[in-house]
Amino acid sequence: MTPRIRFLRFFTAASAFAVLLVSAVGGVTTQSASADTYVPISGSGSTWSSNALDQWRKDFASNFGVTVNYSASGSSAGRTDFINGSVDFAVSEIPFQTAPVDGSAPENATDYAYMPIVAGGTSFMYNLNIGGKRVTDLQLDGDTITKMFTGKITNWNDPAIQATNPSLAMPNKPIVPVVRSDGSGSTAQFTLWMAKQHSDVWCPFVNEAPGDSCGLTSQYPNASFAKFQSGSLGVAGYVSQGYGEGAITYVEYSYALNSKFPVAKVLNTAGNYAEPTASAVAIALGKAKINADLTQDLSEVYTNPDTAAYPLSSYSYMIIPTVAKGIFTTDKGKTLAAFVTYVLCNGQQQAAALGYSPLPANLVSAASEQVKRIPGGPAAGIDCSKVKGGSAGVTVTPDPTTSAAATTAGAGGAASTGASTTDGSTGAATTDSAAAAAASNTAVYDANGAIVSGSSGVGAAVAASKPLVLDDSAFGSQQIVMIVAGILLVLAIVLPPFLSRRLKRSK
Repeated sequence: MTPRIRFLRFFTAASAFAVLLVSAVGGVTTQSASADTYVPISGSGSTWSSNALDQWRKDFASNFGVTVNYSASGSSAGRTDFINGSVDFAVSEIPFQTAPVDGSAPENATDYAYMPIVAGGTSFMYNLNIGGKRVTDLQLDGDTITKMFTGKITNWNDPAIQATNPSLAMPNKPIVPVVRSDGSGSTAQFTLWMAKQHSDVWCPFVNEAPGDSCGLTSQYPNASFAKFQSGSLGVAGYVSQGYGEGAITYVEYSYALNSKFPVAKVLNTAGNYAEPTASAVAIALGKAKINADLTQDLSEVYTNPDTAAYPLSSYSYMIIPTVAKGIFTTDKGKTLAAFVTYVLCNGQQQAAALGYSPLPANLVSAASEQVKRIPGGPAAGIDCSKVKGGSAGVTVTPDPTTSAAATTAGAGGAASTGASTTDGSTGAATTDSAAAAAASNTAVYDANGAIVSGSSGVGAAVAASKPLVLDDSAFGSQQIVMIVAGILLVLAIVLPPFLSRRLKRSK
């Protein structure tokens, strides 16, 4: 056999090998993607966060071909559905009520965990015209708002409203408060704020004495002066209609944004009037105290002294199962974990554009710990580099150049803070004693999701002093194999003709 023939055979074989290698790598990639098969899941609950959830469900279906059904029936209904085992997950702005609330029985849920999914501001959307021109710069203080929703202030030209809006000639027009007819997290957050900040007005309205017993209610009390509508779409829809002139409601800012209707600027502790923008919410939540189970204590959010803080800021929870039972299986757990990963890795980048605020980075980190508890979910938690589609493909890594007091830019340039859990007097990070334990042993939970012993890592994640930044420079072994295969393929195509000519000349 001549040298020329040997060379040609060698490079023909190399060419075939390179093609096979590229095909194999592509096959591995395709097989890996197709191996990630998912089953549909369903959830119900919050209308407050449903605009964000609807967008994320649409994106998830587009990128994964997987259906995530969600019924925006209100937080109370979602929690009830979860207890009854008729959904795979629920979403609520308030945790399960273990003591009687609104005259109802305690919510005895088991085998669950709370996972924050998005932050936002409860806004006061209104429809008001003066001289045929829509008012867009209304300013209100908390006392006035509370009196408007308890029937103490009934007309737009009330001196209290005129005093905070000196540049407007407030019209002689009845105020129409629009409130939720269904049990909702929006109502719970709003009434909790009134009970904490304006108990002298709110508590007599609900026939209770100021104190711990006068707190939140997810069912707005019967009020003849108010219009009752179901869901966030219902209250926002009423206000935005022509017959809604003179009306005002409480609703997540996203709904006002979508309706292209103004929201009132609310007086904060610093004496400034703030709107529920993504940055104002993130700044306000810098004073949130995070419990061991990731539920929120907003007392210091209401009184945040920052000039830009929006007082009625909060975040929404997804209630996830921690045990496979009833309709919930490990296959569904795999889908739920994938969807949550998409929400936390990709969805937060869309939050500001949707009328919400990105979660503080430490809550995203803490949520990763909760993902581990989903049956069928990843034991290692969240890896954002494996999120497919959109602007995904990012890896969450610590940023050593920033501190807990620093802020990082979220979607649309909104600031999200990494200092959500701090002690007001010392600035030291605080968590529940159980979650703050430094022990590295595996956590043991009771049926209600509380830590019995050990450490979940959640407390440490929430109290982390370094916020996270997105790094899309992930580069793995699969990319290396692809590059090598590509080089071999190019060589197999280029070298045989070149060497053949050299051999001819050498003869």
